[in-house]
Amino acid sequence: MADTKTLNAGTTTDRGLEGSRDRGRTTISDNVVAAIAGIAIRETEGVHSTGRAASKALGAVTGRMPGSASSSAAGRAVKVEVGEKQAAIDVDVKVEYGTPIHELADRIRANVTDAVEAMTGLEVVEINIVVFDVHIPGDDDDDDSDDQGGSPRVR
Repeated sequence: MADTKTLNAGTTTDRGLEGSRDRGRTTISDNVVAAIAGIAIRETEGVHSTGRAASKALGAVTGRMPGSASSSAAGRAVKVEVGEKQAAIDVDVKVEYGTPIHELADRIRANVTDAVEAMTGLEVVEINIVVFDVHIPGDDDDDDSDDQGGSPRVR
């Protein structure tokens, strides 16, 4: 007999655990996979943050609205697509200055794959990483101000 695991709205897959079929189903939502991946990404040395400022702000706002889930797909830095037995993951990251990006990408993929596969049983088939910015120590995210109040660069 095989365990039936519901991975996405109505999608099931057999897992091969004897005697478990009669005990019910386990449903793993896309948000759970995204949360697992997000934690694994943020725990990777060299990652400053995940998600762009606009998506973070949208996530914070939608998370406070009545009736909305705090892990709304529109505001998430990690997006996933879950199939019957596999998952694909897309993420936007800001890296620490001096971190070799190609090595960081390898570490992110390894950490995410290990975490998602261990916790869900899904095979991670693809992890797309967009490095959208580099964090420079001492910069303290003042780049949104466009140097307002300081002296102009050109006259």
